[in-house]
Formats: sequence, structure tokens, C-alpha cells
Amino acid sequence: MLGINVMWRDLRQGMLCLLLLCLIPAAQAVSPPAAVASQQAQKPADDAATHEPTVEEKKAAWLALATILENDESRQALIKQLRDAAASPAATDEPVLTPPNAAKKKEEKTVLESVTDITRQYGGQFAGSLTHLYHNIISAPHNAFNKATFFNALSHFSMLAVALFTFYWTIRTIAIPLYQRMGRWGRKKSNQPCSFLRLPLAIIGAFVIDLLLLALALFVGQMLSNNLNADNRTIAQQQGLFLNAFALVEFFKAVLRLIFCPRFPDLRPFAINDTRAHYWNTRLGWLSGVIGYGLMVVVPIVSNRVNEQTGALVNVVIMGLMTGWALWLIFHNRRIIQRELNALAERSLSFFALFIRAFAFVWHWVASAYFIVLFFFSIFDPGNSLKFMMSATLNSLIIIGLGAEVSGILTRWINKTITLSPELRRNYPELQNRVNGWIWFMLKAARILTVFAVLLLLLNAWHLFDLWYWLTAGAGERLVDVLIRVFMILLFSVVGWTLLASLIESRLSSDIHGRPMPSARTRTLLTLFRNALAVVISTITIMILLSEIGVNIAPLLAGAGALGLAVSFGSQTLVKDIITGIFIQFENGMNTGDLVTIGPLTGTVERMSIRSVGVRQDTGAYHIIPWSSITTFANFVRGIGSFVANYDVDRSENSDSANAALRSAVDELMAREDIRDFIIGEPNFAGLVGLTERAFTVRVSITTQPLKQWTVRFALDELVKKHFDAAGIKAPRQTVQVVPPGGENNDAAASLPAPE
Repeated sequence: MLGINVMWRDLRQGMLCLLLLCLIPAAQAVSPPAAVASQQAQKPADDAATHEPTVEEKKAAWLALATILENDESRQALIKQLRDAAASPAATDEPVLTPPNAAKKKEEKTVLESVTDITRQYGGQFAGSLTHLYHNIISAPHNAFNKATFFNALSHFSMLAVALFTFYWTIRTIAIPLYQRMGRWGRKKSNQPCSFLRLPLAIIGAFVIDLLLLALALFVGQMLSNNLNADNRTIAQQQGLFLNAFALVEFFKAVLRLIFCPRFPDLRPFAINDTRAHYWNTRLGWLSGVIGYGLMVVVPIVSNRVNEQTGALVNVVIMGLMTGWALWLIFHNRRIIQRELNALAERSLSFFALFIRAFAFVWHWVASAYFIVLFFFSIFDPGNSLKFMMSATLNSLIIIGLGAEVSGILTRWINKTITLSPELRRNYPELQNRVNGWIWFMLKAARILTVFAVLLLLLNAWHLFDLWYWLTAGAGERLVDVLIRVFMILLFSVVGWTLLASLIESRLSSDIHGRPMPSARTRTLLTLFRNALAVVISTITIMILLSEIGVNIAPLLAGAGALGLAVSFGSQTLVKDIITGIFIQFENGMNTGDLVTIGPLTGTVERMSIRSVGVRQDTGAYHIIPWSSITTFANFVRGIGSFVANYDVDRSENSDSANAALRSAVDELMAREDIRDFIIGEPNFAGLVGLTERAFTVRVSITTQPLKQWTVRFALDELVKKHFDAAGIKAPRQTVQVVPPGGENNDAAASLPAPE
């Protein structure tokens, strides 16, 4: 028999080493090169036997073994090989284990099959727990009841409980004046801006004092337990159970006092009246006390001192009664709490109001599910269920509180704006609005991420989701990496666009701050450049973001190229418009506000885009003219304006008198203050420039500022008429030639003045 044991021990060691060495290449999912394999095959047997696997080899072997055990087929194959190896005769050669094909991928399952597998898994666990509970109740052994031992333990237990509760009640009573003073201090001037932290500090300070008193009571309770256990190990264990339950239950009651604070309204963080606060604090306190002491003290003692059947029955009775009472409290106060939550939503910020109203609609179902889950946990795992539920509840409250605080801070920051210095606002007019817009967007995104993080932390607190594994080894690590890269890309794009757009808008700003007005050409070019820059930055950013989140942008780029080629053939006129418009702008041909003549149209330029120009005629008609249709145009505001005034005089008048009257009219025009500033230089008199059989023409040329030639011309015409009338200079009269019938004798024709 000893030889068989030694042989089996050697066989197990050999199989373990062989399994570790065989699993390493299987975990790598690739075969080693032939040269390396042949070299390993040529090693001496002694070296292979004495080879100690490295840490990396061990880790790889463990990973491969876990992969094999995870797969049903490979696990069954390994078990079969091990059984065959154990059943082999001693005289045969050492058995060789062939690692199963663990790298074989599982067959893809549909969503319905995955849901069915999960349901079967948890259903099987639930059925197994019920079966285990049934066997505990039916077939557990029965312990003999010792009356003397029971009453001895009960007396020592009772003395500890009475002494501990008396001491804890005494020190909390002594601390009442301190709580009252802290409440008055917190409420005093709490509405003033500089004192808004007084009340939160007072509430947190009261809670810390409550925990310190609990710690002192536990310390005293431990000392009392050391002196009141009669040197009996069983009594000491029972008293230890009581102290653990006391710590857990009283800590939960301290949290309830933090929330409701029934005896000190000044330290109450929520707007709850005294009656409701006392109602819920009392009932939740009794509920937690009965459940805590029942599961953590009564049930273990009954199970150990009587039998497990009785302990399980006591557990079911206690939790059944408490669960029923909790459900009755929930549905009895369902509408009252719903109204109070809706009233709280009316007083809250709009962001929190949405969640509060949603919680008010389903709160009773959430609370019912909480106590039902606690009921089943306490049945299947009485020793750890309450600790888990209390820990998960406390973590949930902390997570929700911190999340609400962070979200509240972000919400208050969202409603605020940043005010830049007057100098920055003067140099960069749109910078403040743009910065506030981006900050508003980032705060909104941060608030959404906060809500998402709170949900993940809540799932992790209830062990429904392994957050830390997801962040370090699962898809969460890749998601966080992608989010960081996306944030950095957006940050650089936003900063670059903000700086460049601010610089452009600084050049486009008007002269209301004492800076010179940019020319119309500069405004047009900078506006076009800003629009083009926005399109380029947006396109590049979108492409990079799509690439970062895993979208293959190569087909997009190829498709965009093909689409651009197709569009270029179908939009030649559009391309021609754009190119012509760019060159006209660079040549400073026209700008917004110029008076131009384009073909038969004369009007003012109101709008210029990259494709067309908009012209408004003096009749009010608005024309959109594509750049490509403009071959020639006239601009009346380039440099100067001028006009040539010709005046016809009757041939019978004296030319010198006519020229003198014209000069007198021009001199009077030059003397007018409202006209003189429009005239550049001196008028140019050409004298007599035309002669006909009925009249002669005198001329004067005047150079003016752009678009002022018509104003000067109209004023001159008025003055010329005035001076010609005063000098008696007449305009030419139209004559009619009368031809006698027949028309042969031209000498008989007579010229008569036309009738007036």
C-alpha cells in the first residue's frame, strides 16, 4: 500500500509538471517555430526534469488552465484524461496528458439564448439555496437543552445588554445641550452668503459626535464583556455577537438621526416636519433593531444552542414579520411620500426635479424590492446578509449624496457666466460669449458623466457590476482611453477655433472703441476666411473623432473623393462662381456698401458670399448675381467721383455773358459750406465747347468725393438756372421748318419758331 501511495504521488507530480509545460503553448494560441521545437526535443531528459518554470511560464499555464476549465467540452476532456491516467496500471509507461483545444471559440449565442443561460444559472442557484434551507430545517442534528447553562448565559448576556444600553443612553443624554447649541449656531445667519457653510458643518459635526459616542459605548461594552463572561467561551462568543449587532444597528440609527433628526429640528438637513421625522425615525429604528439583533444575535444563538432547524425557522419568522411590516409601511405612506417628493421637486433645481419626480413615481417599488431582497438574502445567508445590505445601503447613500453635491455644484456653475476684463472685451468682442458657450457645454457634459458614474458606482455597490475590473481589464479601460483622447481632441479644436475666430473678429470690430474701421474689402475677406476655417476645423475634427472611436474613415475619404469628383462635374458653374468671387475679392473689385453697375443694373452691394453678390437698386428691387455672370462692372466709390456739366445757350446770346454767369454760379456753389467739403480741387471751365445753328454749349468739370457727384451736380444746376435767369440768358428755342406743297422750291421754305 505504501508503494502505491508513493507511486501515485510521483505520478501526480509528474502530471502536474507535464500539464504546466503543455499548457503554455496552448495559451499562446500559436505553435512555436519548428527550429525551437526540434531544439527543445533534443534537450536531455535530466534538464527537462530539473527545469523550474519561471513566473511568466506559471502565469501563462494558470491562464491556460483557467481557459480550459471555463469551457465545458475542454473541461470534460481534461477530467477524462486524468481519470484514464489514474486508472492506468503501475507497470505501464508514464501517461501523457494532451491539453484539450481550449483556444476553440465558443459558438456565438443569440440574445435569447444568453438570457436563457443567465436565467438558468441564477434559477439553479436559487433552487439550490432553497434545497439547502429545506435540508437544514428537516435533517439538522438536535442539540440537548441544558437549563442551567442557558439561564447562566442569559443572565450574563442580559447584564451586558442592560449596562451597555444604559451607558449609551446616558452619554447621549449628556450630549443633548451640545446638539442644541450646534443647531442654533448652524441656523444663525445661515441664509447670508458668507455663512452658508455653517449649517452643513453643524450637521456633519453632530454626526461625528454621534459616531464618537458610539465608539465610546463599544469600548465600554468590550470592557464589560471581558468582566461579565464568567470565563466562559460560549458566553463570550454570544456577547461578541451582541456587540457586533449593537455596532451595526446603532450605526444605522445614527444615519437615521442624521437624516431625520427628530429631537433637534435645527440640525435637520431636509424640510420635514417634526411629526413625520419622528414617525419615520421611530419605525425605521425599530425595524433595523429587530432585524439586526434578530439575525445577528437571536438566530445564531438558537442555531448553536438548540438546533439549526429552529434557528432557520426563527430566521424565517423574524424576517417574514419584518418584511410584511415594512411593505405595509411603504404602501400605507405611498401617496404621502409621493406628494412630499413632488413638493421637493418644485423647490429644487430643474436638473434634480426630473430625478425626484421619477423617483416619486416608483419609490414604493424600489423600497419593496429592497426588503424582499433582504428577506431572501437573510434566509440563504443569515450571517452575512444584513452586513451586505447595510454596507450596500450606506455606500449607495454616500454615492448618491456625493453625486448630488457634485451635480448641484455643476448646475450652479452652468447658470453663471464669466466676465472678462474691459480691455479683452474691447480687443476681442466675441471672446466672452464664445468662452461662456464652451464652458456651458463642458459643464453639461461633466454633469452627464457624473450621473453615469453614479449609476456605475451604485451597480458596483450592490455587486451587480464589477466596476474595477471593467475599468482595468474590461471594455471600460478602452472606453476611458477613448473618452480621454476624444476630450483632448475636442479641447485642442475648441481652443484653436476660439483663438483664431477671436483674432479675426478683433479685426472685424467697429470703431466704437476708438479703433479704425476696417475696410469693406477686409471685412469681406475675413468673414469668408472665418467661415472657411470653421468648415475645415469641423471636418478635420469629425474625421479624427470617428477614427478614434473605431470607425474606419478610409472608405469615407474614398467616398468623399468620388463624391467630390462627381459633384465637380455636375457643378462646374458653382466652382466657376467660387473661383471668380475669390479673385474679385482679392482684386478689391467691390465691397459691401459700394454703388456699382453690373450690366444693366445699378445699385448698392448689400451682401457678398462665396458664390454670389446681392445688389439693391434704388427702386428697392434686390438682385442676386452669380460671380461667373459678371464680365465687367463699374464701381462708383473707388477713389473719387466727378461729373461734366454742359449747359446749352441760345445762339443769339453773348458767349462771354454766358461764361460769366456760369462762373458766378460755380463761385456761389464753392462758397456753400455744405457743398464745399464734397469738392476736390478747383472746377475746370472749358468755355464754349459746342456750336449749332440754334445754340452753343458751355462746360464746367468738377471732381468730388466718391458718391457725392450727384449732390454737387444737383446744387450746381439750381444755381446755374438762378444766375442765367438773372443775366437774361435764354435757353435755345426749337424751330420748325415749313416746306411748301410740292417741296421742289427750297428757297420758298420758311423757318418759323415753334409754338410755345
